[in-house]
Amino acid sequence: MNLLAGEVGNPGSLVLGQTSSCGSEVNKKDVRAVCDASIVGLGPAVWAYKYLSFNLNTSLFSIPPCSATISPNNDLPVVDLGYELHQAISFNNEYDLYNFTNIRYAAPPVGDLRWRLPAAPETNRTHIQTGDEGRACPSVLPLWSLLQAQWLTSYWDNTTLGISTNISSYPYRPLPEDGRTTEDCLFLDVIVPKTIFEKTKHKESEDKKLAPVLVWIHGGGQAAGDKGEDDASGLIKRSMNDNDGIVYVQINYRQGVFGFLAGNIKEDRIANLGLHDQRFALEWIAENIHLFGGDPNQVTVMGQSAGAGSIVHHITAYGGENGPVPFQKAIIQSPGWVPGISEKQQKAAREQFFSILGVTTIDEARKLPSEKLIAANALQIYYSAPWGSFTYGEVVDDGYVPDVAWRLLLEGKFDHSVKVMTGHTHDEGLLFTGPESLDGDAFESDVVAYVQVSKDTAKYIANVLYPPIYDGSYGYKDSVQRWALLVGDWSLTCEVDHLRRAFDNETYAYQLSIPPALHAEDVPYTFYKNGSTLGSIFFNRPVANVTVAHAIQDWITSFTIHGEPKSDLAPEFSVQGSNAQLMDTRLESFELIHDRTDGPRCRFWQTVRYDV
Repeated sequence: MNLLAGEVGNPGSLVLGQTSSCGSEVNKKDVRAVCDASIVGLGPAVWAYKYLSFNLNTSLFSIPPCSATISPNNDLPVVDLGYELHQAISFNNEYDLYNFTNIRYAAPPVGDLRWRLPAAPETNRTHIQTGDEGRACPSVLPLWSLLQAQWLTSYWDNTTLGISTNISSYPYRPLPEDGRTTEDCLFLDVIVPKTIFEKTKHKESEDKKLAPVLVWIHGGGQAAGDKGEDDASGLIKRSMNDNDGIVYVQINYRQGVFGFLAGNIKEDRIANLGLHDQRFALEWIAENIHLFGGDPNQVTVMGQSAGAGSIVHHITAYGGENGPVPFQKAIIQSPGWVPGISEKQQKAAREQFFSILGVTTIDEARKLPSEKLIAANALQIYYSAPWGSFTYGEVVDDGYVPDVAWRLLLEGKFDHSVKVMTGHTHDEGLLFTGPESLDGDAFESDVVAYVQVSKDTAKYIANVLYPPIYDGSYGYKDSVQRWALLVGDWSLTCEVDHLRRAFDNETYAYQLSIPPALHAEDVPYTFYKNGSTLGSIFFNRPVANVTVAHAIQDWITSFTIHGEPKSDLAPEFSVQGSNAQLMDTRLESFELIHDRTDGPRCRFWQTVRYDV
């Protein structure tokens, strides 16, 4: 079945041909094509959630007015990277930050380099690069995610959901095209305080100490998002309170079918390419960040959701047998991935993608035009991702990912030298829980289908670990909360416990409990800046307490700089220890509590065998 020929949805809207940026045609040469913030922009995924008014009946979109374009200035500094010369595109006068944007760290993964390991960029010193052409990897949201806010609102309000929950009943209407989207997307940004960068000019000076580096890996289910979806200027400014601050780096990586297509792994070696992109970028940072004033021996990598899950996979890369990772510390926020994606699932996704394209081999797919591949990726994930999932993700590949990551942690097969801080929200799983969870009688069969375990294992999960007892004693009071707890434990929060025990109780951990404390609700706190009104991606709730936001930023920046999370706004923050303590952040207080991931459920999930 060739879906590109029009068997699904509206054939006329299948090719992403809409051009819209603040009411005018997208200018791909304008790095601010989708109303970028003063330092970094809003990515296609978060842009859609935060700024587009989605109407399920008419698919209308309202788009905000643009901010002014900032042009390159000849007075801005230029860095010689050897293979190219790169000039800062702008200087933020309010925060005293240089922005070196869209620095190429790998060759374009197009043509024969599609579905290949990242390669070094070619030398091009014919002119100075400014990064003025916006770059974002192809990004797509599954349809269920666009229905999620309405479904959860109806659940909370105890009202009837007035829309269909049958994914296939909706016509395919792609989001407006982001003019930055391209397969040639392996770029990163370096944002550096002027004080730090100026020291690179005085190499013989006594005051030439390099600054700590914080690297951000965005989330998005390995399907959506880009490096510029969150404005880090407030976080960087917070790091400058008591010293020169930090050098901040954010990276793009291939996602969806471009980064996580698998199947026939031993023959093609194409699995987990998004992870390889990230690793390639981290190695670029280790080699080049000193040119911007950053210390390659003081690199902290931070990620949320799929970005955090990626970090866990880097820590466990090659089972710890390929030397140290190119970073020293990790801040892992709500580490998310679907463990145990079976070879059967991988093959089904691969064959469905080929069917959409009308090809039968990866070599045939490599020869197709980029527009067709991007459209097929969008169509497949839009329709095929079951509620709460994203179709593609990390898989065991006998190489970079030799086994399920949490099993590698249990067996001690990882880089033990990394220092770790984790964070999560109180109710991680609800955001990935669909309306089918209202049927508590289907819980056991849903476990078999969704978690990919045997019927006997599912029976144990349903009757022992998460029994249908709704008095609150097991952490839930209805079937929706029951499923949400399972999903949260299995794919998100239990990794906090696995990391704590793997690193001999020496990890730091915090939890955001400000209601409703859904997955990703801590992101606005991480990237808060004075006066910010941007909220979480699904419900656009802004920061409820600025003190909490500043405390979380203090923990992040002090851990990056000193290796310990500290803030004058919160109680002392010590390692979890054998009693598994974490710092609980509430609306009006902070409190050290026992981490609820410390228990039999999370022990079970670390050892479960999948029916693959």
